[in-house]
Amino acid sequence: MALLEVRNLRTSFFTAAGEVKAVNGISFDLERHKVLGIVGESGSGKSVTAYSIMQILDANGKITGGSIKLDGQELVGAGEKVMKTVRGNKVSIIFQDPMTSLNPTYTIGHQLIEAITLHTDRDKKQARDRGIELLKLVNVNEPEKRMKQYPFELSGGMRQRVMIAMALSCEPDILIADEPTTALDVTIQAQILELMKSLQDQLGMAIIMITHDLGVVAQLCDEVIVMYAGSICEQGTADEIFYHPHHSYTKGLLRSIPSAETDGKKLQPITGTPIDLLNMPKGCPFAPRCEDAMHICINEPCERMDINENHKAACWMNVKALLTEEKGGALHETGN
Repeated sequence: MALLEVRNLRTSFFTAAGEVKAVNGISFDLERHKVLGIVGESGSGKSVTAYSIMQILDANGKITGGSIKLDGQELVGAGEKVMKTVRGNKVSIIFQDPMTSLNPTYTIGHQLIEAITLHTDRDKKQARDRGIELLKLVNVNEPEKRMKQYPFELSGGMRQRVMIAMALSCEPDILIADEPTTALDVTIQAQILELMKSLQDQLGMAIIMITHDLGVVAQLCDEVIVMYAGSICEQGTADEIFYHPHHSYTKGLLRSIPSAETDGKKLQPITGTPIDLLNMPKGCPFAPRCEDAMHICINEPCERMDINENHKAACWMNVKALLTEEKGGALHETGN
């Protein structure tokens, strides 16, 4: 049994303009000790998926359908009392911006100690010792000194390490990292990713890495989900996604990133803008931006089909390729 099982999850935000279907019927599994990457543009539903698992949505947000099972325990509809035992203890999250996630009016030590005493039975002294131990674990130098400092006294990379230490304070089964390197420069990004991979190997936890950076995915993830307009358009191993993409959106993402092999050629951005989630098209949500779109793409949504046992994609181009292949095979047999 998978550690985390998400089935047909639907999450909406109810606004004055109408219902925004931010997550629209997604399903996936997270295996123990694995790293799952969720990628896509801003507004694709990546972070809302994480917040739905943690059930920390805004007041106007609501899970409207589906199931989230953590180690066999149903979380949808479980109630706040149950979720308080899940958050921190079983599932922890690292948010995008460590400066806004840490309280600027309290010291690093105060915030670490509070997190530890809230979720464990350690007293204040034991929590302080555990906080210093965690700062050492995430390679923060002079941890005793850092415990007395405020967030503004630390660099961005150091603050992010503190956030990781706080997330690990209760040794969770799952660590959700919501774009943990977005606000950091390239050198610090590499250090944070190396740290997370090292900690995952040491502690054996599963990680959900939410990012728009495919380079992060290539470096860290075992499996990848590509999201667009609240839906999963492609899902598979990292190798399958990078070397054998089968959805036009995934191909567009891969074409838009720089590489050492571009030979000075211009990058190929995905044309157009993300769709309005208040006015979803009746066909494939990516069709208005897809250069390969057919008539059926505009009028009919495509279900995810198996490319192989580890790879699925929801693109009509795969159906067309399959029909063409079958037709060619039939003609070949007739010719013989």
